[in-house]
Amino acid sequence: MNQNDIAQYIAGIRMIASGTELKTVTRTTDFKKKEAQQINISAPAELVEITITSNYVTINNAFTVQIKSHPNKNASRPTGRMANKVVIVTGAAQGFGAGIVELLFNEGANVVIADLNAEKGQAAADHLNALGYGNTARFIACDVTSLESTDQCVAETVNTFGGIDLIVSNAGVLRAGSIEETDAKTFDFVTKVNYYGYFNCVKSVTPVMKIQNMVQPEYYADIIQINSKSGLKGSNKNFSYAGGKFGGIGLTESFALELAPYKIKVNSVCPGNFYEGPLWSDPVNGLFVQYLNAGKVPGAQSIEEVKQFYLKQVPLGKGCSPKDVVKAILYLVEQENETGQALPVSGGQEMLR
Repeated sequence: MNQNDIAQYIAGIRMIASGTELKTVTRTTDFKKKEAQQINISAPAELVEITITSNYVTINNAFTVQIKSHPNKNASRPTGRMANKVVIVTGAAQGFGAGIVELLFNEGANVVIADLNAEKGQAAADHLNALGYGNTARFIACDVTSLESTDQCVAETVNTFGGIDLIVSNAGVLRAGSIEETDAKTFDFVTKVNYYGYFNCVKSVTPVMKIQNMVQPEYYADIIQINSKSGLKGSNKNFSYAGGKFGGIGLTESFALELAPYKIKVNSVCPGNFYEGPLWSDPVNGLFVQYLNAGKVPGAQSIEEVKQFYLKQVPLGKGCSPKDVVKAILYLVEQENETGQALPVSGGQEMLR
């Protein structure tokens, strides 16, 4: 490769090369503070020697990575509790995810809207970028049921922003029904999105977060799964969803133990019901319609009766909003001594035990 070519090395596992986009080993701003230093990073298959100068990074004397400034260097500097952090949110084109990504963007984060819905995802990114805050939103097409797709999403994020501070595994689906009504295809679909999807996100992002910690030993990164109160308590005629969410908490606790030595914190947030989002309110596949048709609420004859039934189970008498969840996310990111937790945000409907 020529000196002006641009390439990406991630954790000794794979090589991605390109001549058009910035790709570095860690944050570009970190390299600019160093001159003529060498950092040895132990990778699974080999020892990688990285020579850092003011403008270039040379890896194993084999090729040189050009260091460029952030594309928004002339924009106003973002402020907020997440200022300059890089965040991926899956399932962020609409509903709960869209609310989460916008609130994190408002707190100064550079955000990746990772979703299958290109039209809504790009529109959301365009809307956020038009606000002129100085940080950047980008849409990246992503299917969380495919490891290849989550790998690509992570690679494109690093290519654009130089690293990842937080991934929010939010993409999820729900198909209510009794044992007799639920076929294997439906069960498999829900499990692949809610359970395998979380695994794929963690599998893809871990190498990047590990190398960031190797370069900066005091650096903390975060993986947060948006779970559910149904991950804390069984859900009648909703076993596909609840089962995957219970399993998700098991993954969170196990990942937390494995990744703690690398200062990668792994937690779940367990929201109550977001009644205004499409998961509940979609007129065709929304939970109000599904639960009414499945007879989950005895005697209910309308969607409003189903809603009131669920509101009465919440001590604080209200549904959960993206704002409530983002407050929990910010707490978990800022708290450097919290990992492996399942944090309820359910108005008291489910409590820590």
